[in-house]
Amino acid sequence: MAPEIYLAAHGRYAQKLMTDLFSNYTNALRPVEDTDHIINVTLQITLSQIIDMDERNQILTTYLWVRQVWMDYYLTWKKEDYDGLDTIRIPSSYVWRPDIVLYNSADDEFSSSMETNVVLRNDGQVMWDQPAITKSSCSVDVAFFPFDVQECHLTFGSWTHNGNQMDLINALDSADLADFVPNVEWEVLGMPAKKNVILYGCCSDPYPDITFTLHLKRRASFYIFNLLIPCMMISFLAPLGFYLPADSGEKVSLGVTVLLALTVFQLLVAESMPPSESVPLIGKYYIATMTMVTASTALTIFIMNIHHCGPEARPVPQWAERFILNYLARICFVYEVGENCLGGNSSRKQPLSQEESDAPSANGGNAKGTNWDVNGQAWGGRVEEDGGGESLKLGRDLTIQSDWKEDLFVTIDHSEEEGASGGHEVEQEESNSPREGGEEHVEEKKGVGGEGGGGARQNRREIVVRTQCVCQHQGLRRNIEYIANSYQDQRAAQLRIGEWRKVAKVMDRFFMWLFFIMVFFMSILILGKAI
Repeated sequence: MAPEIYLAAHGRYAQKLMTDLFSNYTNALRPVEDTDHIINVTLQITLSQIIDMDERNQILTTYLWVRQVWMDYYLTWKKEDYDGLDTIRIPSSYVWRPDIVLYNSADDEFSSSMETNVVLRNDGQVMWDQPAITKSSCSVDVAFFPFDVQECHLTFGSWTHNGNQMDLINALDSADLADFVPNVEWEVLGMPAKKNVILYGCCSDPYPDITFTLHLKRRASFYIFNLLIPCMMISFLAPLGFYLPADSGEKVSLGVTVLLALTVFQLLVAESMPPSESVPLIGKYYIATMTMVTASTALTIFIMNIHHCGPEARPVPQWAERFILNYLARICFVYEVGENCLGGNSSRKQPLSQEESDAPSANGGNAKGTNWDVNGQAWGGRVEEDGGGESLKLGRDLTIQSDWKEDLFVTIDHSEEEGASGGHEVEQEESNSPREGGEEHVEEKKGVGGEGGGGARQNRREIVVRTQCVCQHQGLRRNIEYIANSYQDQRAAQLRIGEWRKVAKVMDRFFMWLFFIMVFFMSILILGKAI
């Protein structure tokens, strides 16, 4: 029962103490013995949480614990007179409180603090612990967003008392961060405190204040994975537009689609940034990428115009053929079918010249003993068998060139074997009656070359069929020449178009590698800011 009696007696003395202390007390005046004395207020800040950082409106919202300690000359007592009671806790509205406010407050209501109790000690010390949600203005520098470091100032001072009436003292060199709740977006690097004494233009007296500088570093992982990496991936699609075939019809569409996607990301960044002259780093990256995509789309249109040059296009200039088709094509690894990087040999067939088209084919073929004479150019063919094999001998029959130079005729020689039982020679000439538009002569010769030979020798038979066209169709000749000239013009136009298409292809490859290098270096530069 002794403890209960003690508590009851203690409560009774506390009530008596309250009556004695506040019977002649007023909270409207500074609690000093002499009005010329300065009351010292010790200020301590504990940062509990960063609630929000509004970059667009430049407002920092924090949750703070504010502790103020001062000496009240009129609130002292002897604890022996009150049964050893040395401290009491009473509402803060009962005592005088310093009018310390946040100078750079951005709260429109100024009611973010709670009315808590104060702790009174018998020596007159008053300690007031007050939790507060503060909104302070913060000058946000987004030049290196999202790899930026911000400094936000929280300045506390008396609103009406000058330095000759009330002085502020730092309890610690910095704010207390022991109970800080980590923020998902911002990392706190420190919060040092500094006392300032400022002379304002309105007043001649000094006004002390304590400024806490909050150093914040943005955690950039969220922005890297949601804004930066998608932008890089989209940026690498822009050079691939040069790799698309020109006939696909999607080169310009790809560039426009990439440009629209980057515009959407740029708008997302612009919505969260303050409207200032300082352009954020990621915004610069977007602008550079959009400029690159715009340039690539314009170059694609120019290259497609070169690719689709028609037959009326001029030949490729000598400097372009020397620099682009020879030098730049090897650097960009552009080769024709059959070419390689070591030798420039190509398997592309060149068009036949007029002399080559007029020359007959002399490959021998597979037909035995068959030769053709075109416009008097007679090729005589003969097959001879010598026991084990066959050999084809070609020779010009120069005896039948004089009569059919202007007209088209064909001479066909057939050679075949015939067994010889005795030596005899038969010569037979048959002349058929003239047909329409020509005359046909058939000559047949048989003979045995067996002078002094006793064995079986080869018998040779030659049948020559000659047809002479007596028609003088000059119109047909002109039509054939027109067709030949048109074919040669078409081949020349195709070669000219092919050269321009190769020029366009080389330029596509060159700009593709150039823009790939540009995107790579831009990505390295912006990621280097994060390291």
